Amino acid sequence: MINLGTNTIFRYKQFTNWTDTLHEVPESMWLQPIPEGKASIGEIVSHLQNWDSYLISTIIPAITNGEGMTFPDFDSFNRSAYEYARSGISKDHLLDKFKQTRHKLVDILLAETDVVAKHVTVNGIENCPHTSTPYSLLYIIHEFNDHDNHHKNQILAVI
Repeated sequence: MINLGTNTIFRYKQFTNWTDTLHEVPESMWLQPIPEGKASIGEIVSHLQNWDSYLISTIIPAITNGEGMTFPDFDSFNRSAYEYARSGISKDHLLDKFKQTRHKLVDILLAETDVVAKHVTVNGIENCPHTSTPYSLLYIIHEFNDHDNHHKNQILAVI
């Protein structure tokens, strides 16, 4: 795989160095919306973990089988992650589960370079409508890095 791809994947893994610091967030803040009407810190972590798990369980097998990537309706998918965060799972357990899932995903990505670089469709579309870049799992991971940073900035604004 090209160096840029490896850097993108390592950057994806390194995000857990920052999420490890969230163990210090007071319990009183963990499930409080940031800002009002938005997801809480716990819900955001659950949301990120849920997407990583989806890549492992659904997206990678689809690409391996010669299929494109199919992403579900974001709102209902995210809602289930938010519900999980509020289900009674402890902050530390959820953070550890996120880190474990992210590291497992990164290990797969580094081992499956042909799957990562393969051009595939996303919900039937071949190129990103915003950048015209052909879709691949590596492109999605690049986008997810930006997504991680968006949520990191949301959380940093309140802690």
